[in-house]
Amino acid sequence: MSELEHEHGPDCGCPDCGNPRSMDFLDKYLTVWIFLAMAAGVGLGYVSPGVVEPIQQYHLVEIGLILMMYPPLAKVNYRQLPTVFRQWRVLSLSLIQNWLIGPTLMFALAVIFFSGIVPWFPARPEYFLGLIFIGMARCIAMVLVWNDLAEGSSEYAAGLVAFNSVFQILTYGVYIWFFALFLPPILGLDAMVAGIAAFDITVEQVFWAIAIFLGIPFAGGILTRVGGVRAKGEAWYAEQLIPKISPVTLLALLFTVIVMFATQGDNIIAQPTDVLWLAVPLTIYFVVMFLVSFAMGRGIGADYSTTTAIGFTAASNNFELAIAVAVAVFGVGSGVAFATVIGPLIEVPVLLALVNVAIYFQQKFDWTGYETGQLVGTAPAASGGSVGDPDGAETDGPEPGSPDGKPSTEPSVDD
Repeated sequence: MSELEHEHGPDCGCPDCGNPRSMDFLDKYLTVWIFLAMAAGVGLGYVSPGVVEPIQQYHLVEIGLILMMYPPLAKVNYRQLPTVFRQWRVLSLSLIQNWLIGPTLMFALAVIFFSGIVPWFPARPEYFLGLIFIGMARCIAMVLVWNDLAEGSSEYAAGLVAFNSVFQILTYGVYIWFFALFLPPILGLDAMVAGIAAFDITVEQVFWAIAIFLGIPFAGGILTRVGGVRAKGEAWYAEQLIPKISPVTLLALLFTVIVMFATQGDNIIAQPTDVLWLAVPLTIYFVVMFLVSFAMGRGIGADYSTTTAIGFTAASNNFELAIAVAVAVFGVGSGVAFATVIGPLIEVPVLLALVNVAIYFQQKFDWTGYETGQLVGTAPAASGGSVGDPDGAETDGPEPGSPDGKPSTEPSVDD
């Protein structure tokens, strides 16, 4: 196969796939570029603190985030989304992970590290609230990039992000009230919310944060796909246009990392201990959420691409929303806002490492028979999975838990 005929991946049948030599220069040394971008951003912000003002004035971080989400959303075959939304087991699993396990885990970490109940961990109410603001803001933005880099399903990532975003618009304020105001006094942690009677978080505020950071790239991706396929056909779109716009993701990611770290260069160097202190619970959160969610996805018999999308949508957070709300409620110079700003700085290296973990799992585990919700184009050749019809018919997944420890070959009736 030529470079134009497919994107490399272990399941595409190409002998070069999985071989680092088959990757282009940018992909091959991505980890190096990310860490160089982080160092460059911190150095830039520290040496030239004046760059922060134009970065904020011209919304360079926001532009970078939108640009890097555009290619993954242009890859989505939107005709398959109805199939995604019929997968009630995948959707239910995502809801449990995002709105039960994730918020509860982040609240527990906030209590352990910043409430003062652990003797050698001093009480830091501002970081306690910052972690809760992050934990209640669920998957958007970078999740699409991490999923794309790990060769997860673009359709499932887009569908799950959209699905959870609707839920987030309706519930974010309620979750913040429950975990930040209602629950701490019940647990004897009144000091964590002393002097705070309410958070002025409106549904409209959450809606616009999601509309900007998800709606714009979604619209761009849909328009590009519809226009490209109608003008030149599906083959040209997949083999000619997508390879040309795909590098935008990584270039925009590197740009975003530089400007994002530049805005916090002073804080990172001035408060390195606080940054490291915040990094510990956040790292635990990302790793635990990804591993647990990945295991749950494989547990219901989902294939690798679907399981990876499930894992990253559960492990990532909507930092843009958390930052916007923290700044609006407590001010840009508050400790709460500082904690929410540190969040994406920790997410970048940790989620990048988890991309490599996902690819390791892809190669280590036998995915034969794991076909729950499998979409057209994601069936690994080695598994002999059905490819369904080109409009997005899924393959009914075999049930996990058969006597041999692998999914059974009986067709599922509940998907």
